[in-house]
Amino acid sequence: MPATESGTYRVLPGTRETGDLTLLERGTEEPIYVRADGYDDALQATVDDLDPGNLIAATVEWPAEGRPALTEVAVETETVFEFVDDADHVFDQAERTFEQGLREGTPIAANTTYSTDGEPNGALYTFAKQDGEKDIFAELRDGRMTLEPMIDRLGDGDAEPPYEVFVIRPVEARFVIVFLTVEPESLLPNTIRDEYDRPRV
Repeated sequence: MPATESGTYRVLPGTRETGDLTLLERGTEEPIYVRADGYDDALQATVDDLDPGNLIAATVEWPAEGRPALTEVAVETETVFEFVDDADHVFDQAERTFEQGLREGTPIAANTTYSTDGEPNGALYTFAKQDGEKDIFAELRDGRMTLEPMIDRLGDGDAEPPYEVFVIRPVEARFVIVFLTVEPESLLPNTIRDEYDRPRV
């Protein structure tokens, strides 16, 4: 009988081009890869509609032969991740947050962002690049480093998911930006998408 495991997983970008879907179980940094096709019509439609960042309750089956597969999927939150590599510029607030980290002597700096009405509308982090260290952008994208603590911290306030989360690596990568926005399809995430030419699919 095939082994199965049920849990809550974050959908990540990654390997759809090879026929796989990347999932990261909450609380871990060990991605698993399940097939993205070959399901019955109803399940296939659900799988096809999954976007990076979605949080799902799912059951994964490991057959004796072949790739792991999903047997059940239910979307819990429609948070969306957008990964922007080789960005050609850095917006001012990210640069100021990075400089704050330099002054404080910490590789990770964080700031809350606010709307024009003075309401919190996001959380901004910068991760300084250091010689010889791991590729933070790639590890966040591939699930070897998790965004969950930042998402949980955002949820500790009044903001409820779903969120739009942007991970940005500038061409001249002194740092990686993680920007969590609390209101999907609002002015702030729309501005970021326009800034980096990342329209919603």
